[in-house]
Amino acid sequence: MNDIQDEILASITPSPARRAFATGVLATLGALLVLLAFLRPPASMPLQFFLIVLGVAALVLCVRLFRATGQGLLLTAAGIRDSEGREVARLAEIRKVERGTFAFKPSNGFLLHLAETRPRAWAPGLWWRSGRRVGIGGVISGAEGRHMADRIDALIAERGGQPSA
Repeated sequence: MNDIQDEILASITPSPARRAFATGVLATLGALLVLLAFLRPPASMPLQFFLIVLGVAALVLCVRLFRATGQGLLLTAAGIRDSEGREVARLAEIRKVERGTFAFKPSNGFLLHLAETRPRAWAPGLWWRSGRRVGIGGVISGAEGRHMADRIDALIAERGGQPSA
């Protein structure tokens, strides 16, 4: 790749305080559910099993969220990728940026509409991709999310597409 493709136009890095709060909430939920299942067991065994499974799932999600939010997202002229190099979306396939109040988007983030269907992927607390939609946000700063969405809108307008409203 050349230097223009590698130049970072915008970046999103979750703050340590947001990461700590999000993982703390999930860890607390998981621990409370497991403790509830053993210290105050419900009358039925299936319900106790359900509480244990739900608690362990929350703890696993907590670990995945902590790992995923240790990365950042980078916008280059080629597209959006995480700080480890995993491609989230190519800029050429982004058709629209949606960031309205009633948009189905992550907290403090925005939604991208792609031209082609991409495989599902998920980095909890940072981004998700399902079909032709990519949601970016979660434990990120609202200002960083708005800045990246504005830059993507400008790049779409430069290539001749319609910028989002």
